[in-house]
Amino acid sequence: MTSFNNKRIYLACGHTDMRKSINGLAAIVETKFKLDLFGASVFIFCNRNRDRIKILDWDGNGFWLYFKRLERGHFKWPALNGVETTLDLNNDELTLLLDGPKIVQKLMRKEIKIGTVI
Repeated sequence: MTSFNNKRIYLACGHTDMRKSINGLAAIVETKFKLDLFGASVFIFCNRNRDRIKILDWDGNGFWLYFKRLERGHFKWPALNGVETTLDLNNDELTLLLDGPKIVQKLMRKEIKIGTVI
């Protein structure tokens, strides 16, 4: 996981159309969230099923677009509650959000019913 220690981290609540690339995500940041694309910030988006995320990052010379797809599980992602909003996260909170599925997957076990005759 790339560290964004010196950047503000904005998480887009709710779901985003993952067909959008750099230009489409940049338009969301500028028009809907009214945030500066070219500052020391990263913007994180998630799909409806919460199994894919995209991170838009400006490095001073161009944009990076990071993409992650989970094979199992899903991200714990905040809902919109009827309003398009963003959350301002710190690096530790981002790490917990992105690593959360790993913790859940480790805890998942096949359920065995006690007293069942095989």
